[in-house]
Amino acid sequence: MNSRVLALFAALGATTIYGMNHTIAKVVMPHYIGAFGFIMLRVLGAAILFWTVSLFTPKEKIERKDYLRIFLGALLGMCINMLMFFKGLQLSTPINSGVIVTLTPIIILILSAFFLKEKLTNLKFLGITLGFSGALLLILYGNASQVSNAPNVPLGNSMMLINSISFGAYLVVVKPLTKKYNTVTLMKWMFLLGFFLTFPITYPEASAVSWSMLPLDAIWRMGFVIIGTTFLTYMLNVYALKTLAATTIGAFTYLQPLITIVYAVFTGNDTLDAVKISACLLVFLGVYLVSKKITIKKG
Repeated sequence: MNSRVLALFAALGATTIYGMNHTIAKVVMPHYIGAFGFIMLRVLGAAILFWTVSLFTPKEKIERKDYLRIFLGALLGMCINMLMFFKGLQLSTPINSGVIVTLTPIIILILSAFFLKEKLTNLKFLGITLGFSGALLLILYGNASQVSNAPNVPLGNSMMLINSISFGAYLVVVKPLTKKYNTVTLMKWMFLLGFFLTFPITYPEASAVSWSMLPLDAIWRMGFVIIGTTFLTYMLNVYALKTLAATTIGAFTYLQPLITIVYAVFTGNDTLDAVKISACLLVFLGVYLVSKKITIKKG
């Protein structure tokens, strides 16, 4: 099997894990572990994994001028981003989260227009409008069909929108660092900082978990989030980027909501209705218009 085929499978594998994560993580919250407690588990687990891997990679020294950027990256990507996503997922539904996170390319474009002075064409502006209309539709009317274990859908959807904004900002902030440092070097420091930044918020819920009483179903789901969603996906994407163009990797983003929807409906953890279908179409069309003829590189 040639390297390109392996790279395509790696990119597909990462996208599949992301798509399934919405449902797999949702099932254990908040009965076995609260959303914030889950973040402590995720950030600490990822920090341990990346620091372990760093023992077998070349050592790199971080330049003093990059300290602030790394701190901001950890604050946006490992703190605000993760806290908002998991709490939003706990309050809302897997399909809603799968649709809203697809707004990331639109967020990146808006931030690039402000900070990198990228020109906004009429087509891109239309894409932004359509994409956020889809998100707004979910926020305002996403609870039209009641789904169990979704206590506050509008608030949850709003938090996931904040998640997308913070993740887009994280990509813009971290982008220059990816050209200077190894992936493992960046991740080990950012997840370590993320652990300390989130600790005051996450510790109360993490300490309340009855760890010795957890069933196997909850344990494998937690392991999936730590090893699969947090560690393995990043490594798979890095492997894929060695062979494939960034635009090819970005195209797999469009599959994530579809995988989320299929898995959530198949496992009975969510349902489709007219509002979700309409919102999904608006977001897809918006992201397509925004992404047309531009390259979005994820660091």
